[in-house]
Amino acid sequence: MTSRSDARGAPFHEKGTYERREPSSTVPLAMSEGHQLSSEALLRFSIVSLVLGRMRAGEERSVAVRAVAACEHISFDGSVRRVSERTLYRWLASHGEAGTLGLERRRCRASSSTALPAKLVEYLVAEKRLDPAASIPELIERARAQGQLVPDLCVHRSTVYRALERLGLSLARRKGAKDRDSRRFAFPHRLDMVLCDGKHFRAGPSRARRVALFFLDDATRYILHVVVGTAETAELFQRGLYELIVKYGLPSAIYVDRGPGFIAQDTLCVFAALGIPLLHGEAGYKEGRGKVERFNRTAKADVLRGLDGRPDVDPACGALELRLRHYTSEVYAHRSHESLDGDTPAQRFHADPRPLRFPADERELGSKFELWLERRVSADHVVTIDSIDYEVPRGHAGRMVMLRRRLLDGSIAFLHEGKLIDLQPVDLASNARSPRARTERSELEPMPPVTAAELAFREDFGPVVQPDGGLELTDSDTDSDQDHPEDTPW
Repeated sequence: MTSRSDARGAPFHEKGTYERREPSSTVPLAMSEGHQLSSEALLRFSIVSLVLGRMRAGEERSVAVRAVAACEHISFDGSVRRVSERTLYRWLASHGEAGTLGLERRRCRASSSTALPAKLVEYLVAEKRLDPAASIPELIERARAQGQLVPDLCVHRSTVYRALERLGLSLARRKGAKDRDSRRFAFPHRLDMVLCDGKHFRAGPSRARRVALFFLDDATRYILHVVVGTAETAELFQRGLYELIVKYGLPSAIYVDRGPGFIAQDTLCVFAALGIPLLHGEAGYKEGRGKVERFNRTAKADVLRGLDGRPDVDPACGALELRLRHYTSEVYAHRSHESLDGDTPAQRFHADPRPLRFPADERELGSKFELWLERRVSADHVVTIDSIDYEVPRGHAGRMVMLRRRLLDGSIAFLHEGKLIDLQPVDLASNARSPRARTERSELEPMPPVTAAELAFREDFGPVVQPDGGLELTDSDTDSDQDHPEDTPW
């Protein structure tokens, strides 16, 4: 009876029944002298050896192939590979025919589709190149609508996908390109551009959450200032900006992301008062502020990761600021920088010829960090700012008043008769125990008018004697006395 081999390399009879073939005792070699096997062929040989070893141990080929296909294999570059059963059968057949050289064979991929008509493939390729965003189902429907596809012919989307992929067309779903100027930039002088970004970390034995705002000079990579807080708030950013200006002068512009402290309305008001442009980077585009993001990685590796869980680290914000400022000024500033041609940030910063621009008056600078607010006083003499209730002196209930908000220390002042009076948050417990205030009538306040009801009451129930003690006569009594003078006792 004649027999032939299937794609797995196992002989079977014409009736379709497989017969078991015993593994040979020797591995066929067909490698010529001087031929060096590739790393892929060596990996295939190691996997085929696993199957042959199991078969020599008495396992059937199907069982051995199934067991090896379920395992993970480590390639020479360290990556993890998994091989399907179908691939293992193909490698076994190639190894049985040509030895280890058979494992060098590559599958011959078709240059086009064997299932689709050539005319249809040409149409699909032309439409895909004309409209790269068109999906595979859209291309199939276009072909059907324009008569390029037989009406009763069913074309699967995966068939079209494989055909276009073989022809080298890009089928990846790409996001729409954003219209942005993504060129790299570098300013020539110090304080031409200051980058600011926050880096969250944990510190101390309690692993308290903290955030550090680093102010980095774009031209010199010099860390101008750093402040630490519990959250990335507008108050923290404004305090860092004020201390930066006092120390190094006014920057030409500041570039930040869209954090909560950077987009706050108070922050925009401060920059408008200072006349400094505030540039917000595009959301989700970290490459735009890559220099400060790269420094955040360096700071985390050098100092921030060493603060997490340390029992000797004080988690107070002031103590952490002292540590970070020592790192930026004494360590990082004197470290050679590759992008600065080996110079240190401190060398570049202090050697820059651009003069620093300091404000003329520090008191005037502080006034730039104060804002006027208008609020209506409630009936119980309270104004609310940022969900905090402040008690206003009595006499202003229901009125609109002007408040002065100092952004650096967060205090609120009330403008009363040309003077600023500091307001304090409402102390509910103290108000509950304090005696109630009494209202006394002022001497200058006019007496209320005499109403008609009061006049009628006086007419009926008024006093019968005058203030000097004499008898008070009414008009009717006077008329009656004149009519009958003899009845008058005097």
